[in-house]
Amino acid sequence: MAIVSEAQVIKVLQKYNPWWRNAEAINEATKPQKRVAFFAAMQILDHHTIRRFPVLSGARRVGKSTILYQMIEALLTRGVAPRNILYVSFDNPIIKLVNVEDVLNIYETLYPVEGEKYLFFDEIQYTADWELWMKVIYDSRKDIRMAATGSASPLIVKGGSDSCAGRWNILKVPTLSFYEYCDLMQLADRPAISGSIRLTKLAKMPPGELADLINRFTPLQGHFNRYLTIGGFPELVLANDDSYAQRMLREDVVDKVIKRDVLTLFNVRNPLSMEKLFLYLCMNSSAIFNTQTAARELENINPKTIEDYISFLEMSNLIYRSEPVGVGGKSVLKGKPKIYIADAAIRNAVLMMDDVLSDDQEMGVMVETTVYKHIVTFFQAVSTVHVGYYRKARENQKEVDVVISLPKEKILCEVKYRNDSSISAADAIVTLTKETGTNVTAAFVVTKSITDYGVSKHDTPVPIFRVPALVFTYLIGMAEANGQAGKF
Repeated sequence: MAIVSEAQVIKVLQKYNPWWRNAEAINEATKPQKRVAFFAAMQILDHHTIRRFPVLSGARRVGKSTILYQMIEALLTRGVAPRNILYVSFDNPIIKLVNVEDVLNIYETLYPVEGEKYLFFDEIQYTADWELWMKVIYDSRKDIRMAATGSASPLIVKGGSDSCAGRWNILKVPTLSFYEYCDLMQLADRPAISGSIRLTKLAKMPPGELADLINRFTPLQGHFNRYLTIGGFPELVLANDDSYAQRMLREDVVDKVIKRDVLTLFNVRNPLSMEKLFLYLCMNSSAIFNTQTAARELENINPKTIEDYISFLEMSNLIYRSEPVGVGGKSVLKGKPKIYIADAAIRNAVLMMDDVLSDDQEMGVMVETTVYKHIVTFFQAVSTVHVGYYRKARENQKEVDVVISLPKEKILCEVKYRNDSSISAADAIVTLTKETGTNVTAAFVVTKSITDYGVSKHDTPVPIFRVPALVFTYLIGMAEANGQAGKF
């Protein structure tokens, strides 16, 4: 406290907590649409017999702070006294100069209150020894319930240690699904459909019923194209200037994470090399990543350094890493992951691609990235599910873009976002679906045209179902929002 005064901290806290003076002030910081993570966090915070602290982890601008505000609004609505609720962002330059103990002491001196207190700590990774203070608060202050956010997943690494186990739960917050995008925009032409529809049941629907379902999505095609270019960042989705939104995405999400968060949290000594690697990953998104090749093409950056940087970017929620998955005991390409940018719009912003909608190849990459993100998000809370890809190690090296590996079954997904979505009998998705012992229970080909749907003509024991990309992403996002995550 030698650098800043107590009065300075009080001024910041009062600004952050306007409901101390007027409970209705919280309404200005919230939105009526609530994401899956909100309900999961409230369930953890409210549990009567199992006390845990929810920690929301996700990229910048995905809406973590909004979720905290919505939680505060829910508490105020149910009658919790406004001064029993404290919100503070540790990304604030004044708050960065103090620690959790100082903030808590000042708060409790400022407003002595009775009963249970609720602490909401935003961007907690910016305060020293955050995990120690959360442990101390959990163990010694039974009158406190707490929620926190962090833009980088060192939270997950540290929070998963034995000394912290059983005190808080990590909830990953991805960018908006296409369904959430439509909900946030409050689109009037959203399809009126049952929340119980599952993707794996589409192949068994009567033709007339299926045609009626798919036709309801036709008005969403333009919105899906915008979603691919703007992405799933709530503030940018609601903006009325798409070009400016892409600039903000590049500056707020990418530049600040790479040039500030990653450098600070991981002590990166060569920021230019990190930037070059991320640009390289954007240019090669959805492709199989070879560390040695990348090292050569990036002017001989040390392969070990590249592996470290990949891990840093993954923990900072900027990329996904898809590992090879075996199907039915077949030998697969080993040790070479696919790298996906966390949201297709990030890639668009970094590469400054203005005419992407007219480029079939780029659209294919964007849609595969989007499909992968939706699937990973849908299964992220199920520890027994692994999402990766399949590629034959020898011969023709046929590939399946996404493989969902469950304990007793496999679900295959191939993205063919182009005018001709046909697949041949030699394609891996066909041969794996035909062969016995692969445990394949469902297979999808994700297509471009809204009229390109239905069961493939290939004679396979398990039908291969063609489904338009906007229908696929909308339905999987809707299922997650309706509490059916993990039930494909």
